[in-house]
Amino acid sequence: MDKNHPDVKFGKTGVLIINLGTPDSTSWWDIRKYLKEFLSDRRVIEVNPILWQIILNLIILTFRPSKTSHAYKKIWRKDTNESPLLYFTRSQAEKLHDRIGSEKIIVDFAMRYGNPSISSRLYKLKDEGCENIIILPLYPQYAAATTATVCDEVYRSLMGMRWQPSLQIIPHYESEPKYIEALIESIEKKISEINWKPELIIASYHGIPKSYFDKGDPYQCYCQKTTRLMKEKFDKVQIKTTFQSRFGPQEWLTPYTDKTIEDLPKNGIKNLLVICPGFASDCVETLEEINIQARESFLENGGKNFDLIPCLNDDDQHISLFQHIIDKYTH
Repeated sequence: MDKNHPDVKFGKTGVLIINLGTPDSTSWWDIRKYLKEFLSDRRVIEVNPILWQIILNLIILTFRPSKTSHAYKKIWRKDTNESPLLYFTRSQAEKLHDRIGSEKIIVDFAMRYGNPSISSRLYKLKDEGCENIIILPLYPQYAAATTATVCDEVYRSLMGMRWQPSLQIIPHYESEPKYIEALIESIEKKISEINWKPELIIASYHGIPKSYFDKGDPYQCYCQKTTRLMKEKFDKVQIKTTFQSRFGPQEWLTPYTDKTIEDLPKNGIKNLLVICPGFASDCVETLEEINIQARESFLENGGKNFDLIPCLNDDDQHISLFQHIIDKYTH
C-alpha cells in the first residue's frame, strides 16, 4: 500500500437515532438559541420567510424564551442536569448499542435542533469507518415538520462530504405490530398501578396546522391509524384521538387536547388517562403540557382522577421495537 495514502477506516455500519431536540439548559439564552433554530425551520413554519423572521426576532424570541424556560424548569432532571428528552434518547441509544452494537455496527444518537447535532454525529460515524448509515427518526407518524426535516438536515450534512456513506432512512412505523403492542402494554401497566377505573383514554398527538394537512401531509392519517390499531387490540376503555401543542392563531388539527380535557368533566367523564403515542420520549410536551397543565385543567373543571401513561422511553420493549425495525436494514 502507498505509504502516502491517508489512513481510512471502513467496513462498518452506523445506526443513528434522531429525536427533535432540547435546549442545553433552562437559561434564557440557551432557550432562545434553541427556539431560534427550531422556529427558523421552513418545514416547521410555512409562512413568508422574510415576514416570519421579523416576527420571530422582534416578538417571539423576545417574550417566549421566559415562558418556555419556566416550563422546562418544571421537568428538568436535577439528577443529571439535562432535559428528560436528552436523558431518554441517550439511554435508548446506549441500550440499543448493547443489543446490536459490534465491531461492525455502531449506534449513536442526535437531535434535529440543539446538541448533539445531526451533522456532528454523521461525521463522527463516517470517521469511525461507517460506510453505511441507517437513520431512524424517532417519530412513529411521518410529518413534513418532523421526519422530513430530519431528512433535509441529513442530506445537507452529506453535501459537505467528499466520500459519502450509503444512506437508508426509516420513514415511519405507526402501524408496526411491536409498536402497537408496546403501547397497549404501557396502558395495561398503568391501569394495574392505579386504584381507580378510567372512563376514557385520550391519545394525544402533537398537532400540525390544518393547512399542512390540506396540502397533503399524511400525518393525521397516520395518527388515526395508530389509534385504530390500538383500539383493535384494547377495548376495555374507549380511546379518543386529540391533538396538542398548537402555536399561533391559525387552525390546527382538531379536536384540541386542551379544550377536550377541559370539557370532559362537564360531559360526565371524571376519571381520565392520557397517552401520547407520537412521542418516543417523555419531554416538555408530555410532562409539562399534559401532566401538569392538562391535569390542573381537568381537576379544576370537576375531574376526579387523572394520570399520564409514560412514553415508551427506554423500556426494554421499546428497545426491542427499534431492534426489530433496524434489523430489516442491517441484513
